Amino acid sequence: EFLSEVSIVVSAVVSCVTNLSVLLCFTQSAELRSHVPGVFVLNLSFSNILLAVINMPATFLGVRWSAKPFGDLLCRVVSFSETFITSNAMLSMAALSMDRWIAVVFPLRYSSKMRHRDALLIVAYSWLQSFTFSLTQLMMDWGAYSHTYASCTVHLDAEGESQQGAYVTFTVLFHCSSFALCLLVLCFAYLKVLRVARSHCKRIDVITVQTLLLLVDLHPSVKERCLARQKKRRQRAAKKISIFIGSFILCFSPYVITRLVELLPSVHVPRHWGIATKCLMYAKASSDPFVYCLLRHQYRKVLVSLISRIAGKDRYFLSVHSTSSMWDTTEENCPARIT
Repeated sequence: EFLSEVSIVVSAVVSCVTNLSVLLCFTQSAELRSHVPGVFVLNLSFSNILLAVINMPATFLGVRWSAKPFGDLLCRVVSFSETFITSNAMLSMAALSMDRWIAVVFPLRYSSKMRHRDALLIVAYSWLQSFTFSLTQLMMDWGAYSHTYASCTVHLDAEGESQQGAYVTFTVLFHCSSFALCLLVLCFAYLKVLRVARSHCKRIDVITVQTLLLLVDLHPSVKERCLARQKKRRQRAAKKISIFIGSFILCFSPYVITRLVELLPSVHVPRHWGIATKCLMYAKASSDPFVYCLLRHQYRKVLVSLISRIAGKDRYFLSVHSTSSMWDTTEENCPARIT
C-alpha cells in the first residue's frame, strides 16, 4: 500500500500545480478567455482541483490508517463531492470533444452553433446532472467509507440490504449516464474529427504535389519526402486522438467496471485492486491539463511569457539589491580612506 500512498500524493500535487497553471493562463490571456472551449476547460480544471484538495487527501488517510478517516457526517460530504466532481469532469470531457467535432466538421457555422451562451448552458446541464446523482446518494444515505477503496464513496452498508435493488439501479444509471455516455461521445466526435482531418490532409497533399509537378519535374527523393510528410501528419492526428480516448479508457474503465461487477452478490473485490483503480482515476485529474491544455501552443506561449516576466523581475530585484549593497560597502569604506 506504500506505492498507493505515493501515487495519491504525486497525483494530488501534480493535479494542483498543473490545473492551477491552466487557471493562471486564463487570468493572463484575454485570447484564451475569448475562446468558447475555455468554458469547458475551466469547468474541468475546477473539478480536478476540488478532487485533489478534498478526495485525494481523504483516500490517502484511508489507505494510511486502513480505517475511516473522518466521522460519518464529513465522510458523507466527501462522498457527495466525489460523485459530483467525477460526473462533472467526465461530462466536461464530452463537451470538449463535441466542441472540437463542431469546429472541425462545421468550421463555417461554428460561431453560430457554439457560442459562450451555449457553452454555459452545457456546463449548467453538467452541474445539474451531477448534483442530481449526488443529492440522490445523500438522501438515500449511500455515502460511506468503503474498505475496498479506502475512501468515502458510494457504498451500501450491510444494514441497507433492503435497498439493494435501488442501489444497483442507481449505480448502473450513474455510470451509464457519465462514463458510458462520455465514452460514446468521445469515440463518435474524435473519430469524426480524425476522418475529416485525414480527408483535408489528403486534399492538401494532392494539391501540393500537383503544383510541384507543374513547376518542376519531381525528383524521386523529393517525392519520397512529400509522402513521408503526409504519413507523419496522418500519424500525428491519429496519435492525438488515441491519447484523448485512450487516457479516458485507461484511467476510468477499471474503476467503473469494478464498481459494476461488485454489484453481483458472489463477487468480492480485493482491497489492493480497489485502491489501484482509485489511483488510476486520480491520475486522470493530473493528466488532463497536459492532454487538453498545457501541450498546446497557446497555453505554452502564455506560460513561457509569464515565467519570463517573473524571472525578469527576479533578475531586476537581484541587480538592484547587489547595486545597493555595493554602494553601502563603498560608503562604509569612505571614512576609513579619508582618515
